[in-house]
Amino acid sequence: MQIEVVNPGESLWAIAKRYGVSVDEIVRVNELDDPTRLTVGQALLIPTDDSVHIVAPGESLWSIARRYGTTVEAIARLNNLASPSQLYVGQRLRIPGPGAKPTIEVNGYLQPSNAERDRSIVAETARYLTYFSIFQYVVQPDGSLQAPNDEAALAAIAPTNAVAMMVITNFKDGTFSPDTARAIFDNAAARAKLIDNVVATLNEKNFYALNIDFEHLYPADREKYNAFLREITARVHQQGKQVSTALAPKASATQVGQWYEAHDYAAHGRIVDFVIIMTYEWGWSGGPPMAVAPIPQVRAVLDFAVSVIPRNKILMGAPLYGYNWTLPYRPGGRFAPTVGPKAAVTLARDVGAYIQYDYTAQAPFFTYYDNEARQHIVWFEDARSMQAKFDLIKEYGLRGISYWVLGQSFPQNWALLEANFNIKKYG
Repeated sequence: MQIEVVNPGESLWAIAKRYGVSVDEIVRVNELDDPTRLTVGQALLIPTDDSVHIVAPGESLWSIARRYGTTVEAIARLNNLASPSQLYVGQRLRIPGPGAKPTIEVNGYLQPSNAERDRSIVAETARYLTYFSIFQYVVQPDGSLQAPNDEAALAAIAPTNAVAMMVITNFKDGTFSPDTARAIFDNAAARAKLIDNVVATLNEKNFYALNIDFEHLYPADREKYNAFLREITARVHQQGKQVSTALAPKASATQVGQWYEAHDYAAHGRIVDFVIIMTYEWGWSGGPPMAVAPIPQVRAVLDFAVSVIPRNKILMGAPLYGYNWTLPYRPGGRFAPTVGPKAAVTLARDVGAYIQYDYTAQAPFFTYYDNEARQHIVWFEDARSMQAKFDLIKEYGLRGISYWVLGQSFPQNWALLEANFNIKKYG
């Protein structure tokens, strides 16, 4: 699988001829709605034999070797490169025989909405996932649970070889409630009731595992949260099921802020079976425009995480969406709407925008003016940005990847995921 970026004046026919594949194959893997209309800067997946790699902008021999699971020396030797640092865009490199693809776990958060949509999402993504995390079972202060309408989703998951994971949260009134969590932590009866309800639901609905997503906790409740995790994990383990937690993206143990301080990375790494680190939302709908998951920031979080959590317990978070900001950005102004990766490319095409790529953030973006002469900037994900994330998983030797959130069309991601990894299955 190769990634090709469309240049001005290029046609799909010319690209297909250059790689020796058919137009139909490129249309299929990218799910192109109109093959005659390409967008300058658009990244296309090319279904080729990976024995040849065409150098893209920003690539080094080191990054190419890491992608294919080989070494700089092996590629240099096979291609008779006198100076491995002297690569040029468009250069064709022969790649040594394929190494074994890493096997990882893949999680996708699913927010049940209506039965038809839920069944469609499961049908499209089950082959690529280890877990469907059903978001969300909302914890109440008395220990009861407010369940989502997940019957259709669970019924669709059951015959696949993916498994379902139950997600409990401290969500209330559109945000995460530290008071709800504290009510559970401080009241033994409510805590016992909650744990009983969780265990009963896990068994009744045949969930494979539990994900605990308690966010925005009071910093003073850090040890209380750790104690709660020990208590609930012990009970869930008695049922033969696994426990995971969702962690805010911290770059150090001392990072301040209510999203971070009560999440004790080292303790979670000891207590639960695995963690999902939410390495996204640097660019968020209410904040200034930027990449949702810029690679330098993700790397800083992973550097800290692997220092205190076993690597085989870490799922790195990745977004399946971007945002469309209206400029100029004003704090407290209109929130940026979400845009899916495929929809973002279609928008760029329709407004005549050129897609650019930030090689530091490893993310695509474009700007345009709407019908009211307002300027917009759109940051989103494409094949290049996802390959950069897959490379991190390989580099750090992580357990796998976790997607927030299923439902946006992004066919390139799934094809590229399968090209990079074997996906672990429990179903």
